[in-house]
Amino acid sequence: MYKEISSSKYFTLSSLTTLSQVTKTTCMSQFWKNYSVSKALSLESGDEILEKDYLNLMQFFEGYVRNYRRMNLSNEHNRTMLTKREVDYFATLGEYLGYLVFIEDYKFDHLNGKSRPMDLSWWKWDQRASQVNYQYLALHLERESLWSKDIDTIEKLFSKTEDGYFPHNVIGIQYVESMERISVLNEMVIEKNLIQKSNVLMVYRYFDVSEEMEKIEAWYFNASGKVESREAIAKTDQFGYWFMCLKEEYSEV
Repeated sequence: MYKEISSSKYFTLSSLTTLSQVTKTTCMSQFWKNYSVSKALSLESGDEILEKDYLNLMQFFEGYVRNYRRMNLSNEHNRTMLTKREVDYFATLGEYLGYLVFIEDYKFDHLNGKSRPMDLSWWKWDQRASQVNYQYLALHLERESLWSKDIDTIEKLFSKTEDGYFPHNVIGIQYVESMERISVLNEMVIEKNLIQKSNVLMVYRYFDVSEEMEKIEAWYFNASGKVESREAIAKTDQFGYWFMCLKEEYSEV
C-alpha cells in the first residue's frame, strides 16, 4: 500500500546507512493511533480507515501571492524559469514543514499503463512506523504554462494509480486562456475528486483583456464538497519584476 524507499532516494536520509540495516516492521496500526494528523477520515484502501493529512491550502495560496516578488522573476524570464522558481518555492515550503520533497517524482498511471512524472511531491516519513515505507503522499503539485495542457494537468493530479500513491493534498497551477475556461476545469476537478477525496487547490492564471492585467483565481475544494475562492493580481513593477497581491489589497497608484 505504501511507497517503498528507493535506493536512489535512500542515501538522502542521514539517519540511515545501508539498506541491509533496514528491517520491516508491523507497527502501522499503532502508528495511526498515536500519530495525530488532521481529524478528517476517509477510506484509503479496502476497509482500512486512515486519517488524512489535510493541509490549509488556501493559506498556502496567500503565502504564494505575498512571496511572489521574492522569486525574482522578471519579464525577461521565459516560462521554463517561471515554472522552476514556483516549483522550487513549494519544494522549500515542504521541507520547512518536515516532509521529504522530490522534484520530478513519479507514480504509475493505470490508464496509460506507465509511470508519469509529478512536478513535485511531498512524502511523509516516520521511522517509528516503518523503516522501509513512506507513510503517505502528502502532496502532489503540478505547474503548467501551456493552455493546451490544462486537462492533462488535472488528469495527472487525479490519475488512477497504486495504493499509497493517492495524494492527501493536490495543488494545480495552470495558465488558462480566459476566465470562462475555469468553470469547465473546476467541474472536472469536482467530478474526479469524488473518487480521490483529496484536499484540492487549483490556481488559474490568465490575462484579462478588458483590464489589461494578469489575474489569478484560486479555487479550494475539500473532500466533503466545500468550495472557497480567492482572487489576486499579477503585475510587473517599475524594474520589470513580477509581483502579486490579493485583489482586495490592490489599488492603482
